Amino acid sequence: MIGSLRGRLESKQAPRIVVECQGVGYEIETPMSTFLELPTIGAELFLYTHMLVREDAQILYGFMTDVERSLFRTLLRISGVGAKMGLAILSTMSVADFQRCIKVEDAAMLVKIPGVGKKTAERLIIEMRDKIDATQALADSTKISLQANPKSEAVDALIALGYKAHEVNRLIGRLDVDDRSAEDIIRLALRQAAQ
Repeated sequence: MIGSLRGRLESKQAPRIVVECQGVGYEIETPMSTFLELPTIGAELFLYTHMLVREDAQILYGFMTDVERSLFRTLLRISGVGAKMGLAILSTMSVADFQRCIKVEDAAMLVKIPGVGKKTAERLIIEMRDKIDATQALADSTKISLQANPKSEAVDALIALGYKAHEVNRLIGRLDVDDRSAEDIIRLALRQAAQ
């Protein structure tokens, strides 16, 4: 198996790139999170990789961080989730946002991912619940700083206050949270809970 590659970026055309390593050009598929972080053509590049061997193809997937690769590999073990959906998940949201969706059982956010329907979102929540801690530990150990959005911060704060995940989803789901700070969202949710 090919675990990582270091070479020169030869070409990039989303979602595929070609990395040349000592005269061999490796064609690699990447999520948009990785694609958007790529250097200019001709620059040196290091990627964590996952090689998928099928009857009809051998496909190499590349990731900027080991945390993304770890989540991708975990997703591949879930029934009904293939490599295409794994890339879609990583292209749509950060690892931290995905972990948050699983922890707070936010199926509504997951169905916004291309190819993820209601049943798949529910399956992801159920099957990833136990596995997400391992990915979280990896993210913590590599100290990757992922920016949380105000809604996510508010959800985390309300759960820390003792509200259950489904209660938080219900409360915040009723609010207009666009362009509001985490503090405003928390205040509005607490007001609504008190009614």
